[in-house]
Amino acid sequence: MPNPFSLEGRNFLVTGASSGIGRACLGSISENGGNVIAVGRDRGRLEESLHGMDSDRCFGYQWDLQKVERIAELVGSVVRVHGKVSGLVHCAGIDATAPLALLKAETFNNAFKINALAFFELVRVLSKRANCGLEASFVAMASVRGMFGARGCAAYCASKAALINGVRSLALELAPKKIRVNSVSPAFVKTKMLSELEERLGREAIKAIENDHPLGFGESSDIANAVVFLLAPASKWITGTNLVADGGYSAGS
Repeated sequence: MPNPFSLEGRNFLVTGASSGIGRACLGSISENGGNVIAVGRDRGRLEESLHGMDSDRCFGYQWDLQKVERIAELVGSVVRVHGKVSGLVHCAGIDATAPLALLKAETFNNAFKINALAFFELVRVLSKRANCGLEASFVAMASVRGMFGARGCAAYCASKAALINGVRSLALELAPKKIRVNSVSPAFVKTKMLSELEERLGREAIKAIENDHPLGFGESSDIANAVVFLLAPASKWITGTNLVADGGYSAGS
């Protein structure tokens, strides 16, 4: 019986692959047999992510997704070299945490451009049959903050909410092409972003946040495993959904 979680022989493009959840997704996809095209803005950190991985199946592309209008060039380069893409994982994101009084239009623009618009443009280009394999799966990294909101996070929360709802529309439009589109919404995960937040807020504040997670803070691998499920044939009847992986955080909201 075929393994429903196998990604064998298929190409998967992962953005935000330089650290955190994106880096964990590279490993999980590769471990399940997939070929990984890793996209990151920082070449040094991208090379760190790819260090020790199978060089025959894992490839890096330095690219700044702020240049949304050039995403078609990125996809064209990937497809010419590696062939059609069967899956996308959009982990690139901007935190943009600031109180309303300090927010500027530029802050909102930057958050929306990376967190949401880059994904929408990647989906638009990748969904063309010249670029996409049969029965593809696209996954956007959203957030529970796109569902519930939080103080001082208007730009971030709004961009993630746009992502969650945009995924539903894209799923309906692309279903006839056998392309599935879903999002994953983590709560707080042990990443560099959480460490930076602790530096700003202090250990006591972070402990209070952790107490809001019945199962404690998650690991990047917890989210990567959820992503692999959505990429794999095991989830072939799932599209247009937002998979919440939050250690119970939203259960009390």
